[in-house]
This record gives sequence, structure tokens and C-alpha cells, in this order.
Amino acid sequence: MNQPLTREKLQRMKILHIISSGGMYGAEAVILNMSRTLNESSHSSILGVFSNSANPNLQLHAAATAQGIESHLISCTGQIDRTVPSSIRELTARTNADVVHAHGYKADIYCYFALRTSDVPLVSTCHTWYDNDLTVSLYGAADRFILRNYAAVVAVSEDVRQRLLKAGVRKDKVHIVRNGIDLRPFDNATPSLREISPTDNAPIVGLIGRLATEKGVDIFLRAAARVLAELPATKFVVIGEGPDREQLELLIDELQIRKNVFMLGRRDDMPGVYASLDIMVSASRHEGLPMAILEGMASSRPVVATAVGAVPDVIADGRTGVLVPSENVEALAAKIVTLLNDRTHRDSLGVAAKKLIEEEFSAARMTADYLHIYDQAIMTKDQYAAGAISSAISQGKTK
Repeated sequence: MNQPLTREKLQRMKILHIISSGGMYGAEAVILNMSRTLNESSHSSILGVFSNSANPNLQLHAAATAQGIESHLISCTGQIDRTVPSSIRELTARTNADVVHAHGYKADIYCYFALRTSDVPLVSTCHTWYDNDLTVSLYGAADRFILRNYAAVVAVSEDVRQRLLKAGVRKDKVHIVRNGIDLRPFDNATPSLREISPTDNAPIVGLIGRLATEKGVDIFLRAAARVLAELPATKFVVIGEGPDREQLELLIDELQIRKNVFMLGRRDDMPGVYASLDIMVSASRHEGLPMAILEGMASSRPVVATAVGAVPDVIADGRTGVLVPSENVEALAAKIVTLLNDRTHRDSLGVAAKKLIEEEFSAARMTADYLHIYDQAIMTKDQYAAGAISSAISQGKTK
């Protein structure tokens, strides 16, 4: 059992983040940003990353280790591995974690069964749910049911918050925390994609995201075809991997834009990628608060994005970026053409975007918000435990 509540405990917390990672995407960036900030303070952050037998995806573990962040692998074989809860309990005890912070439905469910009788409080961040098929919908429903039992649940947008409330999670347990980033890697980064247009210095328009339906990469490609009809020298890049890659490659050929589109997969030089772009695009059908948008804005890039999820909370149309309706190829293409033809407007949007990120979306601010939630979770858990002991004594059930 962990030590009882003290002010020193709240000032020196150990946070154990648990995740079944699908690659280096938004949730992973949040964990790394928060871990760096926590470890630079009096607190500490530790990672537990699932090593799934079918699809390990250990990039987060490797990145954390390279940055000096303590990270442990949790072996998971098949869809249901009955050894995982005991592994999580053992890791929690070995690291003497004060809070276990789960990310994603798989981590949420396993952490609950591992620690439901423990005195270590459970916190979860719901980055979003993509109910694209029946299986994923069922997982999402199970996750939201499990989260009723967590000490605190963080939503990254109002849409996610409303889904949690509708699923029966108590209002006082649900908190909204906006994602934040460490701005340092994006300051004065050197462009790393200029080899794409070495001779004609053509503009580069990029989308960063998982190659999956919810990210609207197909919308981006269709918009690219329309832009190329007016500005044929433009280059388009897509950064990321995912299940839709094959069908997106077929779409590129169908649209006859192969010579102008580059599918670059996962990259380890993201600050340089952002610095290479003349315009960044987010064409998502569904979103929470995309880390890619925040990183693009921190890089002073003008962003054209669909007005979904919490994106309008970050992008003020015409001031810190440009908003378009989701699934509207024509509107997206038109805005890209307008910005490509107006360098002055692009630059002004980029300057305003970076200023906003510096003021409101820093990793320090995000981490401070989470520390407040961790404080509350620990205090509530300890008060509950003290109340239970007091009740037992009053009923003569203890000596």
C-alpha cells in the first residue's frame, strides 16, 4: 500500500503512463511532452508500453529511452492476455507509482482490472474514439463503461467530454485539458524536405497523420488534384503510416497526380518536416485536438484545417489559420490556392499561430493542468481510504 497523503507526496509525484501504442501519433506526443516537463521538475514520469505480439509498435518506447525517460515493456499476447493485469500491478509496485495514467481503451481496461482494488488512483486521457466499425465501437463502449470507475478522466475536447457524460461518467470526474507541446524542437528548425523540389523551389503542402479514414487523407489528395489544375508545380507530401496506405496509393494513380505527391511514411525529423512546408493541412473527418496542428503552428506554418472536434478552439479562422468544412474538397482546394498565391497572408498566419501556441498551448501549461488533476485524484483516493478505515473501526471490524 502506498504511503498516506502528505504535502511532500503531492510535491514529488511519480506518474506511470500506460499505453498500447499504434505508432508515434498524438497520444504518444502528449506522453513524451508531459514526461519531459515532469522530469525537469520535482516530479517524475515513467512509461509502460504494451509490446503486442501481433503488432508491437515500440517506437514510443525507443523514443522515450533515447530521451532518458524511464520506459518498460508490457508483454501482451493476443486480443486477451490474462497475464497483463499482473504485469501492470508488478510494474506499479516496482516503480512505486503514485498515479497510474492510462491512454487508450486497451490500457484503460487492463489498468482497471489490474488496479481496481489498489490504493493507487487511476487517471485516463481520452484522446478520442473513432467508431469506424463494429469492433472498434464495442471497444469504445466498453472503455466508456470502465471509465466510470476511474478517479479522473481527461477529455481533450468538448465533444469527447459530452460522450463521457452521456456514457455515465460522473461530471465531477471529467476534466478538459488541452494538449500542449514542447516548443523548443520547433524553434529555428532546418527544413529537411527541400530535396523534393531542388530545382524549381516549388511550394510544398503537407498533411501529417495516420493513414486512416478519420484523418481524411483521401480528401487531401482529391483537393491536391484540384490545386494542381491551377498551380501545377505544387508538391504535396503525406507523413504517416496506417491501414489505408494501399487504397490511398491507388487513389493517387486514379487521380493521375503521382509525380506531385510523395507518401513519406513515418519520419524522425518532424521539426525539419514542418519547417519545409509552405502550408500544412489537416483534412480530418473526426478529431480531438491534433498534436500535428499544434506542432505545425509552433513551427509558424499557416494551417488549413477542417472545423472538427476542438480544432476551432485553436484556429481562429483568418487570424491563426484557416478553417473549412469537413469532407468539402472544393473548399479545401480553394483555400490552399488562395494561400499559395498570397505569401504575405501565409506569413502573417504563421506568426499569429506561433504566438498563440506560446501563450496557450505549451507543455508546461498542459502539465500544470494534469498535476492539479493528479493532486485531486490522490487526495480523493486517500480520503476515501481513510473514510473506509474509520467506518470499519466504528463498526468494530478492526482492532
